[in-house]
Amino acid sequence: MTRISQWPVPRDSIRYVIPEPVIRALAEHPLTRDLYPVAFGHYRKAAGHHMHREYHNDDLLIYCTEGEAYLRIGEEPCVVRGGDLVLLPAGAAHRYTAAPDNPWSIHWVHYTGPLAPDFRKHMGFGKSAHVLHLGRQPRLLVDFNGLLSVRQTGFRTPGLVHVANRLRQLLAAVPLSAGETIQAQQPDLELIHGFMREHLDERISLNQLADLAGLSPAHFATRYRALTGVSPIQHFLHLKVEQACQMLDTTELSFTQISDLLGYDDNYYFSRLFKKVMGQSPTDYRHTRRH
Repeated sequence: MTRISQWPVPRDSIRYVIPEPVIRALAEHPLTRDLYPVAFGHYRKAAGHHMHREYHNDDLLIYCTEGEAYLRIGEEPCVVRGGDLVLLPAGAAHRYTAAPDNPWSIHWVHYTGPLAPDFRKHMGFGKSAHVLHLGRQPRLLVDFNGLLSVRQTGFRTPGLVHVANRLRQLLAAVPLSAGETIQAQQPDLELIHGFMREHLDERISLNQLADLAGLSPAHFATRYRALTGVSPIQHFLHLKVEQACQMLDTTELSFTQISDLLGYDDNYYFSRLFKKVMGQSPTDYRHTRRH
């Protein structure tokens, strides 16, 4: 049996619990038995909201729209903030508490059925990934509010078939919202590459580039490689080697002087990097006949 929070629901919040006999009917109906809700709702600024479950037999999806809560799944603590989508899978011990000074507002749904594990994977949740950082997603809000359309229908079968399929629509659309979030978080390559070109005479760090993109270094490096196929520092090195080739072709500067102009005190080190990229030493490159 689903254990629902006993938090006293104020007038501007909603908690809808489907009766056990109706849940058994949903589990047998051909249009709902693969996936069906057992309870859902919307809590606004849920001060004092807390729950501790050692075990539960359904999946719980929570979309935090504002505020914060402290969450622990097993032994892993985290803070849930506005824009986070949380999945607490069946069987996972957990506890959560709304932040006293900034309580969360949430849409939530308990659901179950044979397709629940497949939808976990479809949405992007895994064994250690329980929170997706989606930001504000109007599509998700529409889908959660769609669940509430079943209220005041007297638990009749047509309304519950409708809400079960609205639930399926909600879960199926999560990757679309996640994709929009990822796209919005992509680094501006024109800005990043312009910065690199302007600082070819320096040694820049991953942290500098990540700060410019407004991302953590690890997140920036992952996003950059996904977009370009190389690491940001590797691309910066390639730009330096390209510039060194241009200077070898068009000036009489020694490679030591070129290395210095490109921010390398150790020209032997840069020479090794040059050969690794170009497949030949700077001296061989300069004396190769090219048209």
